[in-house]
Amino acid sequence: MTTQQHKTGISKIFHLLKQAIQGEELDFTHGSIRRAVLLLAIPMMLEMIMESVFALVDLYFVGHLHNSSEAIQTVGLTESVLSIIYSFAVGLSMAATAVVARRIGEKDPVAASKAGMQAILISVALNLVISIVGFIYAGRILMLMGASAETTAAGTPFIQIMMGGSTIIVLLFLINGIFRGAGNAAIAMKSLWVANIANIILCPILINGFGPIPAFGLTGAAIATTIGRSIGVCYQLYQLISGKSLLKIKLAYFTPHFQQIKALLKIAVPAIFQFVIGSCSWIFLAELVATTGGDHGSAGYQTAIRLMLFFLLPAWGMSGAAATLVGQNLGAKDIKRAEESVLKTAKYAMIYMGITMVISLIFGHYLVSFFTADQQIQEIASRALRTMCLGFMFYGIGMVMTSAFNGSGDTRTPTIINFFGFWIFQIPMAYLLAKTFNMGPEGVFIAIPVAETGIAIAGYILFKKGNWKTKQI
Repeated sequence: MTTQQHKTGISKIFHLLKQAIQGEELDFTHGSIRRAVLLLAIPMMLEMIMESVFALVDLYFVGHLHNSSEAIQTVGLTESVLSIIYSFAVGLSMAATAVVARRIGEKDPVAASKAGMQAILISVALNLVISIVGFIYAGRILMLMGASAETTAAGTPFIQIMMGGSTIIVLLFLINGIFRGAGNAAIAMKSLWVANIANIILCPILINGFGPIPAFGLTGAAIATTIGRSIGVCYQLYQLISGKSLLKIKLAYFTPHFQQIKALLKIAVPAIFQFVIGSCSWIFLAELVATTGGDHGSAGYQTAIRLMLFFLLPAWGMSGAAATLVGQNLGAKDIKRAEESVLKTAKYAMIYMGITMVISLIFGHYLVSFFTADQQIQEIASRALRTMCLGFMFYGIGMVMTSAFNGSGDTRTPTIINFFGFWIFQIPMAYLLAKTFNMGPEGVFIAIPVAETGIAIAGYILFKKGNWKTKQI
Protein backbone atom coordinates (compact mmCIF):
# COMPACT_ATOMS: atom_id res chain seq x y z
CA MET A 1 0.00 0.00 0.00
CA THR A 2 1.41 3.37 -1.02
CA THR A 3 1.53 6.38 1.29
CA GLN A 4 -1.20 8.04 -0.79
CA GLN A 5 -3.47 4.98 -0.54
CA HIS A 6 -2.85 4.82 3.22
CA LYS A 7 -3.83 8.48 3.61
CA THR A 8 -6.92 7.93 1.46
CA GLY A 9 -7.93 4.95 3.64
CA ILE A 10 -7.55 6.96 6.85
CA SER A 11 -9.48 9.85 5.30
CA LYS A 12 -12.37 7.50 4.42
CA ILE A 13 -12.44 6.11 7.96
CA PHE A 14 -12.60 9.60 9.48
CA HIS A 15 -15.29 10.63 7.00
CA LEU A 16 -17.34 7.55 7.94
CA LEU A 17 -16.94 8.28 11.66
CA LYS A 18 -17.93 11.91 11.12
CA GLN A 19 -21.01 10.93 9.13
CA ALA A 20 -22.03 8.31 11.70
CA ILE A 21 -21.75 10.74 14.62
CA GLN A 22 -23.33 13.75 12.88
CA GLY A 23 -26.33 11.67 11.89
CA GLU A 24 -29.06 11.87 9.28
CA GLU A 25 -31.82 9.58 8.10
CA LEU A 26 -30.29 7.32 5.44
CA ASP A 27 -31.66 4.72 3.07
CA PHE A 28 -29.91 1.46 3.98
CA THR A 29 -31.64 -0.60 1.29
CA HIS A 30 -28.78 -0.20 -1.20
CA GLY A 31 -25.03 0.44 -1.23
CA SER A 32 -22.28 -1.16 0.82
CA ILE A 33 -23.57 -3.41 3.62
CA ARG A 34 -20.36 -2.94 5.62
CA ARG A 35 -20.76 0.83 5.41
CA ALA A 36 -24.44 0.55 6.42
CA VAL A 37 -23.57 -1.63 9.42
CA LEU A 38 -20.88 0.79 10.58
CA LEU A 39 -23.00 3.92 10.06
CA LEU A 40 -25.68 2.42 12.29
CA ALA A 41 -23.48 0.47 14.70
CA ILE A 42 -21.02 3.25 15.63
CA PRO A 43 -23.62 5.63 17.12
CA MET A 44 -25.59 2.70 18.58
CA MET A 45 -22.44 1.40 20.29
CA LEU A 46 -21.72 4.85 21.70
CA GLU A 47 -25.36 5.14 22.75
CA MET A 48 -25.23 1.84 24.63
CA ILE A 49 -21.93 2.77 26.27
CA MET A 50 -23.62 5.95 27.49
CA GLU A 51 -26.56 3.92 28.86
CA SER A 52 -24.18 1.68 30.83
CA VAL A 53 -22.37 4.76 32.12
CA PHE A 54 -25.50 5.67 34.12
CA ALA A 55 -25.12 2.61 36.32
CA LEU A 56 -21.32 2.84 36.47
CA VAL A 57 -21.35 6.50 37.54
CA ASP A 58 -23.83 5.72 40.31
CA LEU A 59 -21.77 2.67 41.30
CA TYR A 60 -18.55 4.67 41.43
CA PHE A 61 -19.83 7.47 43.63
CA VAL A 62 -21.92 5.34 46.00
CA GLY A 63 -19.07 2.82 46.20
CA HIS A 64 -17.05 5.46 48.02
CA LEU A 65 -19.67 6.19 50.67
CA HIS A 66 -18.94 5.01 54.22
CA ASN A 67 -21.63 2.29 53.95
CA SER A 68 -20.44 1.18 50.50
CA SER A 69 -21.52 -2.47 50.83
CA GLU A 70 -25.16 -1.50 51.48
CA ALA A 71 -25.05 1.26 48.83
CA ILE A 72 -23.57 -0.98 46.12
CA GLN A 73 -26.07 -3.72 46.92
CA THR A 74 -28.95 -1.22 46.72
CA VAL A 75 -27.83 0.12 43.33
CA GLY A 76 -27.32 -3.41 42.00
CA LEU A 77 -30.61 -4.80 43.28
CA THR A 78 -32.49 -1.72 42.07
CA GLU A 79 -30.97 -2.14 38.61
CA SER A 80 -32.10 -5.78 38.68
CA VAL A 81 -35.67 -4.67 39.48
CA LEU A 82 -35.51 -1.88 36.90
CA SER A 83 -34.52 -4.50 34.35
CA ILE A 84 -38.24 -5.36 34.24
CA ILE A 85 -38.93 -1.71 33.33
CA TYR A 86 -36.13 -1.95 30.77
CA SER A 87 -37.84 -5.05 29.38
CA PHE A 88 -41.07 -3.10 28.95
CA ALA A 89 -39.14 -0.22 27.36
CA VAL A 90 -37.02 -2.39 25.09
CA GLY A 91 -40.04 -4.48 24.05
CA LEU A 92 -41.93 -1.39 22.93
CA SER A 93 -38.75 -0.01 21.41
CA MET A 94 -38.28 -3.19 19.38
CA ALA A 95 -41.84 -2.97 18.08
CA ALA A 96 -41.39 0.70 17.18
CA THR A 97 -38.05 0.04 15.46
CA ALA A 98 -39.49 -2.86 13.44
CA VAL A 99 -42.60 -0.99 12.27
CA VAL A 100 -40.85 2.35 11.62
CA ALA A 101 -37.99 0.63 9.75
CA ARG A 102 -40.45 -1.39 7.63
CA ARG A 103 -42.41 1.75 6.70
CA ILE A 104 -39.19 3.64 5.90
CA GLY A 105 -38.10 0.73 3.68
CA GLU A 106 -41.47 1.04 1.93
CA LYS A 107 -40.75 4.79 1.47
CA ASP A 108 -43.70 5.88 3.66
CA PRO A 109 -42.36 8.33 6.32
CA VAL A 110 -45.86 9.54 7.27
CA ALA A 111 -46.92 6.02 8.27
CA ALA A 112 -43.60 5.65 10.11
CA SER A 113 -44.29 8.86 12.09
CA LYS A 114 -47.82 7.76 12.98
CA ALA A 115 -46.56 4.40 14.22
CA GLY A 116 -43.91 6.08 16.37
CA MET A 117 -46.38 8.45 18.01
CA GLN A 118 -48.85 5.63 18.74
CA ALA A 119 -46.00 3.72 20.44
CA ILE A 120 -45.31 6.73 22.68
CA LEU A 121 -49.01 6.91 23.58
CA ILE A 122 -49.05 3.23 24.59
CA SER A 123 -45.87 3.49 26.66
CA VAL A 124 -46.97 6.47 28.75
CA ALA A 125 -50.43 5.02 29.45
CA LEU A 126 -49.15 1.63 30.59
CA ASN A 127 -46.04 2.68 32.49
CA LEU A 128 -47.80 5.17 34.77
CA VAL A 129 -49.36 2.20 36.58
CA ILE A 130 -45.95 0.51 36.96
CA SER A 131 -44.41 3.72 38.34
CA ILE A 132 -47.09 4.15 41.00
CA VAL A 133 -46.96 0.51 42.15
CA GLY A 134 -43.14 0.55 42.21
CA PHE A 135 -43.05 3.73 44.29
CA ILE A 136 -45.54 2.44 46.87
CA TYR A 137 -43.96 -1.00 47.35
CA ALA A 138 -40.29 -0.01 46.96
CA GLY A 139 -39.16 -1.27 50.38
CA ARG A 140 -40.95 -4.60 50.01
CA ILE A 141 -39.36 -5.08 46.60
CA LEU A 142 -35.85 -4.74 48.08
CA MET A 143 -36.67 -7.22 50.84
CA LEU A 144 -38.04 -9.72 48.30
CA MET A 145 -34.75 -9.38 46.43
CA GLY A 146 -32.86 -10.65 49.48
CA ALA A 147 -31.60 -7.31 50.83
CA SER A 148 -30.83 -7.08 54.54
CA ALA A 149 -32.91 -4.88 56.87
CA GLU A 150 -30.11 -2.27 56.91
CA THR A 151 -29.86 -2.19 53.12
CA THR A 152 -33.66 -1.94 52.79
CA ALA A 153 -33.84 0.98 55.22
CA ALA A 154 -31.04 2.86 53.47
CA GLY A 155 -32.10 2.03 49.93
CA THR A 156 -35.88 2.54 49.95
CA PRO A 157 -35.78 6.27 48.97
CA PHE A 158 -33.34 5.38 46.16
CA ILE A 159 -35.59 2.74 44.60
CA GLN A 160 -38.70 4.91 45.14
CA ILE A 161 -37.23 7.69 43.02
CA MET A 162 -35.94 5.30 40.35
CA MET A 163 -39.27 3.47 40.09
CA GLY A 164 -41.27 6.69 40.25
CA GLY A 165 -39.28 8.07 37.32
CA SER A 166 -39.47 4.89 35.27
CA THR A 167 -41.75 6.49 32.65
CA ILE A 168 -38.76 8.64 31.71
CA ILE A 169 -36.65 5.49 31.27
CA VAL A 170 -39.28 3.99 28.97
CA LEU A 171 -39.54 7.15 26.86
CA LEU A 172 -35.77 7.40 26.54
CA PHE A 173 -35.55 3.84 25.19
CA LEU A 174 -38.68 4.06 23.06
CA ILE A 175 -37.98 7.34 21.26
CA ASN A 176 -34.43 6.19 20.57
CA GLY A 177 -35.91 3.03 19.04
CA ILE A 178 -38.10 5.19 16.80
CA PHE A 179 -35.08 7.17 15.59
CA ARG A 180 -33.09 3.97 15.02
CA GLY A 181 -35.91 2.53 12.90
CA ALA A 182 -35.77 5.67 10.77
CA GLY A 183 -32.04 5.09 10.30
CA ASN A 184 -30.86 8.02 12.43
CA ALA A 185 -29.00 6.33 15.25
CA ALA A 186 -26.95 9.47 15.91
CA ILE A 187 -29.88 11.33 17.52
CA ALA A 188 -30.41 8.37 19.86
CA MET A 189 -26.70 8.49 20.73
CA LYS A 190 -26.69 12.24 21.36
CA SER A 191 -29.72 12.04 23.66
CA LEU A 192 -27.75 9.65 25.89
CA TRP A 193 -24.73 11.96 25.77
CA VAL A 194 -26.86 14.86 26.98
CA ALA A 195 -28.44 12.74 29.72
CA ASN A 196 -25.09 11.36 30.90
CA ILE A 197 -23.31 14.69 31.03
CA ALA A 198 -26.09 15.97 33.28
CA ASN A 199 -25.88 12.82 35.44
CA ILE A 200 -22.08 13.00 35.78
CA ILE A 201 -22.27 16.65 36.86
CA LEU A 202 -25.19 16.17 39.27
CA CYS A 203 -24.14 12.87 40.88
CA PRO A 204 -21.21 14.12 43.02
CA ILE A 205 -23.07 17.34 43.85
CA LEU A 206 -26.25 15.64 45.07
CA ILE A 207 -24.49 12.69 46.74
CA ASN A 208 -21.82 14.64 48.61
CA GLY A 209 -23.36 18.13 48.73
CA PHE A 210 -21.96 21.34 47.29
CA GLY A 211 -22.25 24.82 48.79
CA PRO A 212 -25.88 25.41 49.79
CA ILE A 213 -26.94 22.06 48.29
CA PRO A 214 -27.18 19.41 51.06
CA ALA A 215 -25.69 15.92 50.75
CA PHE A 216 -28.39 13.38 49.88
CA GLY A 217 -26.03 10.38 49.93
CA LEU A 218 -27.36 7.34 48.09
CA THR A 219 -30.68 9.08 47.36
CA GLY A 220 -28.76 11.82 45.51
CA ALA A 221 -27.64 9.27 42.92
CA ALA A 222 -31.28 8.46 42.10
CA ILE A 223 -32.21 12.15 41.85
CA ALA A 224 -29.25 12.87 39.54
CA THR A 225 -29.99 9.91 37.28
CA THR A 226 -33.69 10.78 36.97
CA ILE A 227 -32.96 14.43 36.16
CA GLY A 228 -30.30 13.42 33.64
CA ARG A 229 -32.63 11.05 31.81
CA SER A 230 -35.39 13.68 31.82
CA ILE A 231 -33.06 16.13 30.08
CA GLY A 232 -32.27 13.42 27.52
CA VAL A 233 -35.99 12.95 26.77
CA CYS A 234 -36.41 16.72 26.35
CA TYR A 235 -33.63 16.63 23.75
CA GLN A 236 -35.40 13.80 21.89
CA LEU A 237 -38.70 15.68 21.86
CA TYR A 238 -36.95 18.80 20.58
CA GLN A 239 -35.56 16.79 17.65
CA LEU A 240 -39.04 15.50 16.82
CA ILE A 241 -40.74 18.88 17.14
CA SER A 242 -38.07 20.91 15.32
CA GLY A 243 -39.04 19.45 11.94
CA LYS A 244 -35.42 18.58 11.03
CA SER A 245 -36.08 14.85 11.26
CA LEU A 246 -37.73 12.67 8.63
CA LEU A 247 -40.20 11.76 11.37
CA LYS A 248 -42.66 14.53 12.24
CA ILE A 249 -44.83 15.12 15.31
CA LYS A 250 -48.43 16.15 14.69
CA LEU A 251 -51.10 16.27 17.38
CA ALA A 252 -53.39 14.23 15.16
CA TYR A 253 -50.87 11.36 15.30
CA PHE A 254 -51.52 11.03 19.06
CA THR A 255 -55.22 10.31 18.56
CA PRO A 256 -55.61 6.62 19.43
CA HIS A 257 -55.61 4.53 16.27
CA PHE A 258 -56.71 1.13 17.50
CA GLN A 259 -55.68 -0.82 14.41
CA GLN A 260 -52.17 0.62 14.65
CA ILE A 261 -52.07 0.06 18.42
CA LYS A 262 -53.13 -3.55 17.89
CA ALA A 263 -50.39 -4.06 15.28
CA LEU A 264 -47.76 -2.58 17.59
CA LEU A 265 -48.90 -4.61 20.59
CA LYS A 266 -48.85 -7.79 18.49
CA ILE A 267 -45.10 -7.25 18.12
CA ALA A 268 -44.45 -5.58 21.46
CA VAL A 269 -46.15 -8.07 23.81
CA PRO A 270 -43.94 -11.05 22.86
CA ALA A 271 -40.92 -8.70 22.85
CA ILE A 272 -41.76 -7.49 26.37
CA PHE A 273 -42.13 -11.09 27.57
CA GLN A 274 -38.91 -11.89 25.78
CA PHE A 275 -37.00 -9.43 27.92
CA VAL A 276 -39.08 -10.03 31.06
CA ILE A 277 -38.03 -13.68 30.87
CA GLY A 278 -34.37 -12.66 30.81
CA SER A 279 -34.84 -9.97 33.46
CA CYS A 280 -36.66 -12.29 35.85
CA SER A 281 -33.84 -14.77 35.42
CA TRP A 282 -31.30 -12.08 36.36
CA ILE A 283 -33.42 -11.13 39.36
CA PHE A 284 -33.54 -14.75 40.50
CA LEU A 285 -29.78 -15.08 40.08
CA ALA A 286 -29.21 -11.86 42.05
CA GLU A 287 -31.43 -13.17 44.86
CA LEU A 288 -29.62 -16.53 44.79
CA VAL A 289 -26.24 -14.84 45.11
CA ALA A 290 -27.53 -12.59 47.93
CA THR A 291 -28.85 -15.56 49.94
CA THR A 292 -25.81 -17.81 49.40
CA GLY A 293 -23.08 -15.15 49.43
CA GLY A 294 -24.38 -12.50 51.86
CA ASP A 295 -24.01 -8.75 51.42
CA HIS A 296 -20.39 -8.96 50.22
CA GLY A 297 -21.21 -11.74 47.76
CA SER A 298 -24.14 -9.73 46.42
CA ALA A 299 -22.10 -6.52 46.15
CA GLY A 300 -19.29 -8.38 44.35
CA TYR A 301 -21.71 -9.99 41.91
CA GLN A 302 -23.46 -6.68 41.21
CA THR A 303 -20.12 -4.97 40.56
CA ALA A 304 -19.14 -7.70 38.08
CA ILE A 305 -22.54 -7.52 36.36
CA ARG A 306 -22.22 -3.74 35.94
CA LEU A 307 -18.81 -4.19 34.31
CA MET A 308 -20.08 -7.03 32.13
CA LEU A 309 -22.98 -4.89 30.95
CA PHE A 310 -20.54 -2.09 30.16
CA PHE A 311 -18.77 -4.47 27.77
CA LEU A 312 -21.98 -6.04 26.43
CA LEU A 313 -23.94 -2.89 25.64
CA PRO A 314 -21.75 -1.82 22.70
CA ALA A 315 -22.39 -5.29 21.20
CA TRP A 316 -26.08 -4.67 21.88
CA GLY A 317 -25.60 -1.46 19.87
CA MET A 318 -24.22 -3.50 16.97
CA SER A 319 -27.20 -5.83 17.20
CA GLY A 320 -29.47 -2.79 16.97
CA ALA A 321 -27.92 -2.10 13.57
CA ALA A 322 -29.03 -5.56 12.47
CA ALA A 323 -32.63 -4.81 13.53
CA THR A 324 -32.79 -1.61 11.48
CA LEU A 325 -31.17 -3.20 8.42
CA VAL A 326 -33.48 -6.22 8.52
CA GLY A 327 -36.57 -4.00 8.89
CA GLN A 328 -35.67 -1.57 6.11
CA ASN A 329 -34.53 -4.24 3.65
CA LEU A 330 -37.58 -6.44 4.23
CA GLY A 331 -39.66 -3.33 3.58
CA ALA A 332 -37.76 -2.90 0.31
CA LYS A 333 -38.34 -6.64 -0.50
CA ASP A 334 -34.57 -7.36 -0.52
CA ILE A 335 -34.40 -10.51 1.63
CA LYS A 336 -30.87 -11.50 0.58
CA ARG A 337 -29.46 -8.14 1.65
CA ALA A 338 -31.28 -8.40 4.98
CA GLU A 339 -29.67 -11.79 5.69
CA GLU A 340 -26.19 -10.66 4.62
CA SER A 341 -26.47 -7.62 6.91
CA VAL A 342 -27.14 -9.82 9.93
CA LEU A 343 -24.25 -12.18 9.25
CA LYS A 344 -21.78 -9.32 8.79
CA THR A 345 -22.98 -7.68 12.00
CA ALA A 346 -22.60 -10.98 13.89
CA LYS A 347 -19.02 -11.24 12.63
CA TYR A 348 -18.16 -7.75 13.92
CA ALA A 349 -19.86 -8.49 17.25
CA MET A 350 -17.79 -11.66 17.70
CA ILE A 351 -14.55 -9.78 17.06
CA TYR A 352 -15.46 -7.05 19.54
CA MET A 353 -16.59 -9.47 22.25
CA GLY A 354 -13.44 -11.56 21.78
CA ILE A 355 -11.34 -8.49 22.53
CA THR A 356 -13.39 -7.64 25.63
CA MET A 357 -13.05 -11.23 26.85
CA VAL A 358 -9.26 -10.94 26.76
CA ILE A 359 -9.39 -7.56 28.53
CA SER A 360 -11.64 -8.98 31.26
CA LEU A 361 -9.40 -12.00 31.82
CA ILE A 362 -6.20 -9.94 32.06
CA PHE A 363 -7.34 -6.71 33.67
CA GLY A 364 -10.55 -7.75 35.47
CA HIS A 365 -9.16 -7.22 38.98
CA TYR A 366 -7.92 -3.71 38.16
CA LEU A 367 -11.29 -2.75 36.68
CA VAL A 368 -13.11 -4.02 39.77
CA SER A 369 -10.78 -2.20 42.17
CA PHE A 370 -11.71 1.09 40.51
CA PHE A 371 -15.26 0.81 41.87
CA THR A 372 -14.67 -0.42 45.41
CA ALA A 373 -11.81 -0.53 47.91
CA ASP A 374 -13.35 -3.46 49.85
CA GLN A 375 -10.97 -6.41 49.35
CA GLN A 376 -13.66 -9.04 49.88
CA ILE A 377 -15.97 -7.44 47.30
CA GLN A 378 -13.05 -7.11 44.88
CA GLU A 379 -12.19 -10.81 45.15
CA ILE A 380 -15.75 -12.00 44.50
CA ALA A 381 -16.29 -9.51 41.66
CA SER A 382 -13.01 -10.49 39.97
CA ARG A 383 -13.86 -14.19 40.16
CA ALA A 384 -17.36 -13.55 38.79
CA LEU A 385 -16.08 -11.44 35.88
CA ARG A 386 -13.40 -14.00 34.92
CA THR A 387 -15.99 -16.78 34.79
CA MET A 388 -18.79 -14.90 33.03
CA CYS A 389 -16.55 -13.37 30.36
CA LEU A 390 -15.75 -16.83 28.94
CA GLY A 391 -19.05 -16.70 27.06
CA PHE A 392 -18.65 -13.17 25.67
CA MET A 393 -18.27 -14.19 22.01
CA PHE A 394 -21.47 -16.23 22.19
CA TYR A 395 -23.24 -13.34 23.92
CA GLY A 396 -22.46 -11.20 20.84
CA ILE A 397 -23.85 -13.76 18.39
CA GLY A 398 -26.98 -14.30 20.48
CA MET A 399 -27.76 -10.58 20.69
CA VAL A 400 -27.40 -10.08 16.93
CA MET A 401 -29.64 -13.07 16.13
CA THR A 402 -32.27 -11.86 18.62
CA SER A 403 -32.27 -8.36 17.12
CA ALA A 404 -32.56 -9.77 13.61
CA PHE A 405 -35.74 -11.63 14.58
CA ASN A 406 -37.11 -8.56 16.35
CA GLY A 407 -36.26 -6.27 13.43
CA SER A 408 -38.31 -8.48 11.13
CA GLY A 409 -41.26 -8.27 13.52
CA ASP A 410 -40.83 -11.91 14.61
CA THR A 411 -40.61 -11.32 18.36
CA ARG A 412 -42.14 -14.72 19.16
CA THR A 413 -39.11 -16.84 18.17
CA PRO A 414 -36.56 -15.16 20.48
CA THR A 415 -39.16 -15.20 23.27
CA ILE A 416 -39.38 -18.99 23.02
CA ILE A 417 -35.58 -19.26 22.90
CA ASN A 418 -35.28 -17.11 26.03
CA PHE A 419 -37.94 -19.13 27.86
CA PHE A 420 -36.10 -22.41 27.40
CA GLY A 421 -32.62 -20.88 27.72
CA PHE A 422 -33.25 -18.90 30.90
CA TRP A 423 -36.13 -20.52 32.78
CA ILE A 424 -35.82 -24.16 31.77
CA PHE A 425 -32.01 -24.31 31.72
CA GLN A 426 -30.19 -21.39 33.39
CA ILE A 427 -32.25 -21.00 36.58
CA PRO A 428 -32.38 -24.75 37.45
CA MET A 429 -28.65 -25.08 36.70
CA ALA A 430 -27.73 -22.09 38.86
CA TYR A 431 -29.88 -23.37 41.74
CA LEU A 432 -28.48 -26.87 41.45
CA LEU A 433 -24.84 -25.69 41.46
CA ALA A 434 -25.31 -22.99 44.11
CA LYS A 435 -27.39 -24.92 46.63
CA THR A 436 -27.46 -28.64 45.89
CA PHE A 437 -23.72 -28.83 45.18
CA ASN A 438 -22.95 -26.07 47.73
CA MET A 439 -20.95 -23.98 45.25
CA GLY A 440 -22.67 -20.77 46.40
CA PRO A 441 -22.24 -17.74 44.12
CA GLU A 442 -19.66 -19.60 42.01
CA GLY A 443 -22.43 -21.89 40.74
CA VAL A 444 -24.37 -18.85 39.53
CA PHE A 445 -21.28 -17.46 37.80
CA ILE A 446 -20.85 -20.73 35.86
CA ALA A 447 -24.52 -21.04 34.85
CA ILE A 448 -24.56 -17.66 33.11
CA PRO A 449 -22.06 -18.26 30.23
CA VAL A 450 -23.23 -21.87 29.75
CA ALA A 451 -26.86 -20.80 29.24
CA GLU A 452 -25.95 -17.82 27.03
CA THR A 453 -23.91 -20.12 24.79
CA GLY A 454 -26.89 -22.42 24.31
CA ILE A 455 -29.14 -19.45 23.52
CA ALA A 456 -26.71 -18.19 20.87
CA ILE A 457 -26.52 -21.59 19.15
CA ALA A 458 -30.31 -21.96 19.11
CA GLY A 459 -30.71 -18.45 17.72
CA TYR A 460 -28.27 -19.06 14.87
CA ILE A 461 -29.92 -22.36 13.87
CA LEU A 462 -33.40 -20.80 13.76
CA PHE A 463 -32.09 -17.74 11.91
CA LYS A 464 -30.67 -19.95 9.16
CA LYS A 465 -34.00 -21.79 9.00
CA GLY A 466 -35.41 -18.49 7.69
CA ASN A 467 -39.03 -18.24 8.86
CA TRP A 468 -38.41 -14.58 9.80
CA LYS A 469 -38.12 -13.71 6.10
CA THR A 470 -41.85 -14.10 5.53
CA LYS A 471 -43.05 -12.04 8.51
CA GLN A 472 -45.65 -9.39 7.62
CA ILE A 473 -46.22 -6.33 9.84
